[in-house]
Amino acid sequence: MGQPTKHTATSVCDTSSLILVSDLIIATPEPAYIRALALTVRSTNQHTGHVSTSRDRDQRLLAILRDRGRTSVAEIAEALDIGTATVRRDLERLARNGRLVRTYGGAAPAGRLLADPEAGEAVSQKQAIGAAAAARVRNGQTIVISSGSTTLEMARRLTDRHSLTVITNALDVADALIDRPGIELIVLGGVVRPLMHSLLGHLTELAARELSADTLYMGIGAISLEHGLMSLHMPEILSDRALRGMVREVVVLADSRKFERVAPANVFGLEEVAAVVTDSGIPQATVAALTGRGIEVVIADVGPIVTTPAIPARAGLAAGSK
Repeated sequence: MGQPTKHTATSVCDTSSLILVSDLIIATPEPAYIRALALTVRSTNQHTGHVSTSRDRDQRLLAILRDRGRTSVAEIAEALDIGTATVRRDLERLARNGRLVRTYGGAAPAGRLLADPEAGEAVSQKQAIGAAAAARVRNGQTIVISSGSTTLEMARRLTDRHSLTVITNALDVADALIDRPGIELIVLGGVVRPLMHSLLGHLTELAARELSADTLYMGIGAISLEHGLMSLHMPEILSDRALRGMVREVVVLADSRKFERVAPANVFGLEEVAAVVTDSGIPQATVAALTGRGIEVVIADVGPIVTTPAIPARAGLAAGSK
């Protein structure tokens, strides 16, 4: 007789190896307790099919929420090709485990609803602005995305890009883009700002000085023709300026409510801005003033995207003059 088959502990941990182990056990004389182990393994494998299917469904469901944000039960059921009753049971279970947030008629990614105090406002406008901004991004670029609910909508529309490098100081943006095969994701360090999930402070600024990129896509709290970009949150000013220092150009994402607001903290002037992506609620006089200063204005709404090119600054009128 040949040497008895050697069984290792590692083979018992690998499902693909377990079947081979059990076959070898049947083919070679072994003690009864090993034969019993083989039968137990086979029995376990026969009953874990539903569990692995459920786990796979959970991952696909969570990926849908990560890509789309708030999603209805019907949309999830259609995407997963399962019944709405199954979707509701899965949502309740995942919500109990803290992996998502149940909403009326559907669900949203866990923690995402609190990420921005204005996240629930002007949702359709922010989604359209995010889509229009994402359309500007080309494969092979290196871009920076700041924190905010509108920039998050943009990030969600970049998941299928190739050879794209994204630098961000926003944990929500990072969450939307992590594990995407075509995206190299660089997350700046720093202190996490509660609720907004942005990274701020000396570590953020230090990391930003070591990196360069093509374009900064920036959310902002207020825009004024007189004062430029303004923030409601003092601690973010230096971090926003550090992001600006990394790039060649700045594209601002802001719904029309942000124009002519006044906020306490000045970030930088309009002379630093190459383009503004907004919605059709922006006053035409503001569009004219922006384009007159050499700033491209992209109007994105639920309808077609309209782009108003910048008007070259007249001689003697500096771009961004007040």
